[in-house]
Amino acid sequence: MNFPEDVLSYLSTHTLIEIKGGLERESFLEIWMVEVGGRLFSRSWNKSERSWFTEFERTGRGEIKYGNQVIEVKGRKVAAEDEIHEAINEAYLTKYNQPANIPYAQGITQTEYRNYTMEFFH
Repeated sequence: MNFPEDVLSYLSTHTLIEIKGGLERESFLEIWMVEVGGRLFSRSWNKSERSWFTEFERTGRGEIKYGNQVIEVKGRKVAAEDEIHEAINEAYLTKYNQPANIPYAQGITQTEYRNYTMEFFH
């Protein structure tokens, strides 16, 4: 469950990280990811039926790429009623506070995105 320190360090200095959901995808996708108390979370912006998020729901597995490093991860959808969502919201609003990102950070912290939140495990 604990992530290598270099992953957390990377997240603290970069706004994008790359992800592959499932076992069959060939390419990585850049996404937003936040850390809350050493735990990693991301939300699916597009809520697409063919996305990294739905592949994690289907297989529970994937990979994260940060810099030149790739690690295998497991993913589990966070229940919409889980209290952790308030801390995730705060993490998004704090991390993505650049002028161009503020509207998106405000959007992805809306209640509807609770159903599209994934926690990652190493």
